[in-house]
Amino acid sequence: MQIAYLSTFYPFRGGIAQFNASLYRALQNQGHSVDAFTFTTQYPSILFPGETQFVKEGDVVDKIDAKRILNSVNPVSYFSAAKKIRKYKPDMLLMKYWMSFFGPSLGYVASKMHRNTKVISILDNVIPHERKIFDKAFTKYFLNKNHAFIAMSEKVKNDLLNFNKNAKVKIIQHPLYNHFGDIQDKTIARQKLGLHPDKKTLLFFGFIRDYKGLDLLINAFSKLDESYQLLIGGEIYGSFDKYQKLIDDNPRKKDIHSHIKYISDNEVGFYFAASDVCVLPYKSATQSGITGISYHFETPIISTNVGGLSEVIHHNKTGYLVEKTDENLIADSIMQYFKLENRNSFVENIKKLKQEMTWDNFAKAIVEF
Repeated sequence: MQIAYLSTFYPFRGGIAQFNASLYRALQNQGHSVDAFTFTTQYPSILFPGETQFVKEGDVVDKIDAKRILNSVNPVSYFSAAKKIRKYKPDMLLMKYWMSFFGPSLGYVASKMHRNTKVISILDNVIPHERKIFDKAFTKYFLNKNHAFIAMSEKVKNDLLNFNKNAKVKIIQHPLYNHFGDIQDKTIARQKLGLHPDKKTLLFFGFIRDYKGLDLLINAFSKLDESYQLLIGGEIYGSFDKYQKLIDDNPRKKDIHSHIKYISDNEVGFYFAASDVCVLPYKSATQSGITGISYHFETPIISTNVGGLSEVIHHNKTGYLVEKTDENLIADSIMQYFKLENRNSFVENIKKLKQEMTWDNFAKAIVEF
């Protein structure tokens, strides 16, 4: 197939770019002709609260040779971007949708494709975690410009069908990331990150946003005994002050280790190697790319049972589900997890999943659809 793939690619960084690079390579490896297109401006700097949108010197990334053609806030570029993609006469225009902010730009480009081009979008979210006044209008506009969709959880599929009950949609679970390198030695990883060598280590990893519930985990940690330590790794959009206050007021603060920064690909393995379990204390969710990283490193997961997380975290098999977003229940579940006699079997179950949830299988399913 001739595939045009429009989304976030190098030189932009982050989980969306990592996802797109992995899928691009899988499609390419299967013999398809894939042309990558990305933004000249993804977010205007004034609207971006993080450190930087771009890959920094020293970051280990897959430098996809994407053509930078679309400015998300300049309608003139919508027309020129559509014209450039249309010249390739793709059989499929593939896009990734995760935020209503991109609805107008991506939707316009999709609307200008040749009638023989199938427009398919991979939906991270339909309803965003953090709501804006324009969400409904922008999302509806974008969805109406697509022929079909890939959802990675039942929750996202249902959200889509609430917008359009006749939408063509296929569920394919989020693949496991495989570009972060090999599993590291636990002892060396704990030394590198300044952790106690023998304590039960909980990991909170990834971009820190309110819906991800780090505040719940910090409060839950105060209810655990001194045999535990908490490792926090990730960048925050905005201020970390409210979380820092919770840490400062926490009676177990000496065992909370915060690394509030963007974790580059070549560092990620140390965080998971150092940890016994990854904790997702989410208040809401669709799916999470963190599950794909955690399983790659064969690290079990303790998660609140929200959104589509239970579709990939199998209770008492690859992880442990907390039935409510409550700090006391999170603390109780952590203690219960470490008392389980079958914990060693979790890694074996994760290894089996790794054979199924590959980028090749994901790519094949999209093309077949």
